[in-house]
Amino acid sequence: MTVMRAWVEQAYDGAGTNPIHGLEDGTLPTEEFERLLAAELRTTDGGPVEAAGLVPRMFRGFVPVQPMYDALRAARAAGARTALLSNSWGDHYPRDLFADHFDAIVISAEVGVRKPDERIFRHALTLLGLDASECVFIDDIDHNVRAAEAIGCHGIHHTDSDTTIAELRALNVLA
Repeated sequence: MTVMRAWVEQAYDGAGTNPIHGLEDGTLPTEEFERLLAAELRTTDGGPVEAAGLVPRMFRGFVPVQPMYDALRAARAAGARTALLSNSWGDHYPRDLFADHFDAIVISAEVGVRKPDERIFRHALTLLGLDASECVFIDDIDHNVRAAEAIGCHGIHHTDSDTTIAELRALNVLA
């Protein structure tokens, strides 16, 4: 999916806009995003890609990373306040799990602003009742981590669970 790589890179490098921006900030309905993306894709045999339901199909293979869930639970058990701050790709979140894991939930399309805009970080901080210096922000996109650091958060660029957990231990978030 070369188009997705290009769109994702452009979505976070600050150079222009593309449909990902609208999907994530809520100005582009998921169905329209699916239509735009499907128009750029072809199946392995060269045929058209069905637009309806494309976003959930893209994430169908997603599996939670158990060590990160364990770290999240351990941090909360130790008294840390936690938040989910997500640039949304539709509304397919397992909301039934949220109350057990997060003190605050910020979904970009629901608040009309997306990472790396500092307003979304400040909104999450307000919901948590914390100063930026009291927070650790973890993200798999380095540009988002740098944006959180720019407002005073500690940042961790997540590349794998072992490294992220080691960094959380170094910050005394985890024992």
